[in-house]
Amino acid sequence: MFMDERIVTLFKRNAHHTLTYWSVFFSFGLCIAFLGPTILDLQCQTNSTLSQITWVFFAQQFCLLIGSSVGGVFKRTLFSALAALFVSALVISVIFAIIPLCNNVLLLAIAMAVSGLAMGVIDTIANIQLVTIYQKDSAVFLQALHFFIGFGALVSPLIADPFLSETGCGNHTGNGTEMMHHFRNMLRNSPIAEHNITHSEGGGGEEESIVHYAFWIMALINLPVPIAVLFLMYREQLIPCCPSGTPRLLDKDELAMENQQGAEGPDVEQKEHEAGGHGDIFSCCQNDNLRGLPVSFFMIHILGGMVLFMTDGIVGAYAGFVYTYAVTPPMSLPHKTAGYLASIFWAAITAGRLVSIPLSYRFQPVRLLMFNLAGAIVTVLMLLIFYTSSIFLYVGTCLCGLFLSSIFPCMLAYTEDILDYQGCATSVLVTSAGMGEMVMQVLVGSIIQTEGSYSFLLCGMIIACIGFILFIGLLLFHRMHRNYLTGTSKKSAMVEEPVAEQNGSAKTEQKEEKESS
Repeated sequence: MFMDERIVTLFKRNAHHTLTYWSVFFSFGLCIAFLGPTILDLQCQTNSTLSQITWVFFAQQFCLLIGSSVGGVFKRTLFSALAALFVSALVISVIFAIIPLCNNVLLLAIAMAVSGLAMGVIDTIANIQLVTIYQKDSAVFLQALHFFIGFGALVSPLIADPFLSETGCGNHTGNGTEMMHHFRNMLRNSPIAEHNITHSEGGGGEEESIVHYAFWIMALINLPVPIAVLFLMYREQLIPCCPSGTPRLLDKDELAMENQQGAEGPDVEQKEHEAGGHGDIFSCCQNDNLRGLPVSFFMIHILGGMVLFMTDGIVGAYAGFVYTYAVTPPMSLPHKTAGYLASIFWAAITAGRLVSIPLSYRFQPVRLLMFNLAGAIVTVLMLLIFYTSSIFLYVGTCLCGLFLSSIFPCMLAYTEDILDYQGCATSVLVTSAGMGEMVMQVLVGSIIQTEGSYSFLLCGMIIACIGFILFIGLLLFHRMHRNYLTGTSKKSAMVEEPVAEQNGSAKTEQKEEKESS
């Protein structure tokens, strides 16, 4: 068979939960990629400058990072996790509905920030819940989860494109209109239908924006997601107004776990919460039970997070500035031609995550990580060598998206497997990835502005090499941590053997006394 029957059985057992988390991530992808193509229309709507409107998107990314950092706190119970997902998905629909009503850039920034918080909570909770459900078998399902982000990011511009205006607000000079058209193409993720760009030469009429229809359509498309989460809560009988006399399956599982813990003693529960579980990143750092753990435990979290800081930083920087690199010397591609690069990059990420679903079943996450990181370095190196080839720019963009696509879910599955699902890896990795995407976009953008477009590829090469070096360090600390666990198990076995011998000798003496009497 293509997949083990055990994996299929696990999926069937948890299909409702898994499909719900996948749908939430599809909504996440729609939201994260939908706003880029509408930047010109939003600038007209808020009557703001180009620099002001870009800070609106920074506000969303920054709050997404905050939401990712604190989202793990809702994982404590299934009710709190699903309730947080329901509220977050519903907030995204509400924000899309009210964005057309934000006629001030400050109001728009607040709306984007709230949506970023909701997206960050979704990002952390969905990852944690899938890891909790499938644990050592989570790699396949994490790959599928992150596929839906790419799929949503690829679909969302299709919805926006028919409602976008090309002429702007009608109050710009020709150079100003061209500059904003250039900026808009840089952020667009999909060049759908080609529009004719018209410049008004004699004070022509102002084009009326109809982009609000796109936002309202997106709000309606996203609305089934919170409904699906609410239906899952109803099925799990977590809604207070819908009580039931029969216990839920989860309650039975929890009862069985409690009975097992009672039979095995309190040490099991203490071991499970030894590293703080998968709570938010702040509670992970403040947990008193972290004392006494080896250095390798902490370094696995730190190095895993730093690898994703670099790789997700490359994703954000490449998607944001590949258009700028393509239209400037020495490449100097036409704007229409260069507009396809961002779409190709997102399409490659989507295809890579789809292909990684069966690959993650066949190969261990560490092997896929090694292959993807090495492939990303080689691809960027070839882009540097053939920096004047427009054909290889398209090929390299496709390869870069394929290699970078599955690094996050593979790293998540790999680190959680190392730590035996008792650390804070999920919260740390999600937070580090979001921080890297935000920081690297600002850093690479400022370097390109001062040093020129060629520095775009140099930055990508340096960041990729640093990420690979950090990954080698992660492998070394993995070996150290494995040796520590082996030594600990041997010590515990040596302690248990004398106790067992003493118990055995005591039983023998008691038996002899009974026989003699």
